[in-house]
Amino acid sequence: MIILQVNQLSKSFLSDEILSDVKLEIQHRDRVALVGRNGAGKSTLLKIIAGQMSYDSGEIIIPKDITIGYLEQHTGLDSNLTIWEEMMTVFEPLKKQEIRLRELEQQMADPSVYENPTVYARIVAEYDHLQHAFKEAGGYQYEADARSVLHGMKFYPETYDQRVSALSGGQRTRLALAKLLLSKPDLLILDEPTNHLDIETLSWLESYLKSYSGAILMVSHDRYFLDQIVNIVYEVSRGKVTRFVGNYSDYLDEKAKQYERDLKMYEQQQDEKAKLEAFIQKNIARASTSKLAKSRRKMLERIQWMDAPSGDEKTAKFGFDIERQSGNDVLSIDHLSIGYSKNHIISQNINLRIFRQDRVAIVGPNGVGKSTFLKTIVKDLPALAGELRYGTNVKIGYYDQDQAKLHSNKTVLNELWDEWPLLPEKEIRTVLGQFLFSGDDVLKPVNALSGGEKARLALAKLMMQKANFLVLDEPTNHLDLDSKEVLENALMDYPGTILFVSHDRYFINKIATKVVELSETGVFEYLGDYDYYVEKKQELIELAEMSASKQEEKQEAKKERPSTINKEIKKRERQIVRKLEELEKNLAQYEEEIKQIELKLCEPEIFSDYEKALDLQNQLDALKQSHGELELEWLELQEELENLK
Repeated sequence: MIILQVNQLSKSFLSDEILSDVKLEIQHRDRVALVGRNGAGKSTLLKIIAGQMSYDSGEIIIPKDITIGYLEQHTGLDSNLTIWEEMMTVFEPLKKQEIRLRELEQQMADPSVYENPTVYARIVAEYDHLQHAFKEAGGYQYEADARSVLHGMKFYPETYDQRVSALSGGQRTRLALAKLLLSKPDLLILDEPTNHLDIETLSWLESYLKSYSGAILMVSHDRYFLDQIVNIVYEVSRGKVTRFVGNYSDYLDEKAKQYERDLKMYEQQQDEKAKLEAFIQKNIARASTSKLAKSRRKMLERIQWMDAPSGDEKTAKFGFDIERQSGNDVLSIDHLSIGYSKNHIISQNINLRIFRQDRVAIVGPNGVGKSTFLKTIVKDLPALAGELRYGTNVKIGYYDQDQAKLHSNKTVLNELWDEWPLLPEKEIRTVLGQFLFSGDDVLKPVNALSGGEKARLALAKLMMQKANFLVLDEPTNHLDLDSKEVLENALMDYPGTILFVSHDRYFINKIATKVVELSETGVFEYLGDYDYYVEKKQELIELAEMSASKQEEKQEAKKERPSTINKEIKKRERQIVRKLEELEKNLAQYEEEIKQIELKLCEPEIFSDYEKALDLQNQLDALKQSHGELELEWLELQEELENLK
């Protein structure tokens, strides 16, 4: 079922054409990504589809019963309600249905309603219909759904009574996303939904969106996220939109193949065009060949020649180098505590060793102190406890995600030139050109730059420092996908040491040789990339659960064992007592028989009869032997019984 069609859509701002003849189609359950450079028109297209912006020409076709939910980039809820009250506004229709259901139940409980069969039938019919609709719409689980989504977005029950107006900007953005997810529109439009989300929340969002019942259209610079979610990619470039089937990695592969095909075809056409032009120029003036040359010129004018493939767009080109190599030991951290004061310690007991050419990624939930940790290492914040020891010849280059080191009142050119005043202007401009600042762009004030431009300028300054130890705080924030790939390649070729914080899991996979998880009580080190970290962490969780389960089993066994042993002892005691009683009876019987035979042997007629006396003596000996055996058995059982007691 098609839920959205965009046909021949165009949009211009003044004389700049942003989108031209865009064609796009989304079907039910599609997961669609818009990718392209910053400024290509991705967010503009989303706003047009969501009805937030007008367009110049073309058409957008959306069936009447289709609902659309749109989360704008950098948006956040603005409300005086509490978190829980704000989430419950999504379910107002359900709450009204619930109130009506209770009213109908009260009416059915009234005995007088049965006196009028028509009224009763109408009430029952309405109740059955409304109850079915209420159930289908999730009426019996909407509060549970709200708690689940809030928990996924890291809003816990103890925060439900907080006012939305008291939340930070990042929290409001997360809450806006939570509210949109709860509304469950048929088409979910998300513009950079991964902003302000830590890795744990990102993983939850991925799982949620994979099982989402509607269609999804999104813009995101998180390549790992795109690979996990999308099955269709539309590339926005030079005002045009091109469709690719598959996730982001599939798109990159197909785009590379397509570029190679287009380049070969373009080159072939250019060769053909050059030959035609050469023939025309050579023969147009000759009387004998002029007619043929004019014919070729008409052919040249009629042919629709290919434009150059779009893979040759301007891309930032840079690399990081070092002035001199550091020693093997770059940084040693022992029992470090970080925070903003002795009364505000965020994390403590941090122990870590960083060696030359290590690529260490710091991960952990928001608020655990990752940026604070980096600021402590570069001495922007003092260590609250513990020790930091830097190795021989270590020179630190620091990238701040907030670009606080940039001077807002300077021009782009002076931002670099003032720090390296001995370099000629031409060399400074060359460096800036590598980061896509050319011509009058270098005269722009820093405070007028976009987030992506500031990020590129900060990277330019970092490159100029030629430090051998790069400390990077969210270096991929604000960068478009192409710039991220250039940065990755530059860091992969970098001969120094890297310590970085990032929520970009694709970036971590490409760069990291170690992943260090920061918590309130210290760090845990994983010797691998992000995928290895996830796998090993899951193994450790499973091992811990197994160990806890075995410990519980042992505790249960200890609790059960005395009871079991007591039961076995009691059982054996009863067996021995019964056996002793039986032996005592048998012994008494033997003793009586022995006594009778001994009396007979004393009689004169028996005593004088040798054969009778011998026979009785044999019987007596046998009885005494049996008596002795029974007596020995009785003694052994009696001893066992005393030991059991």
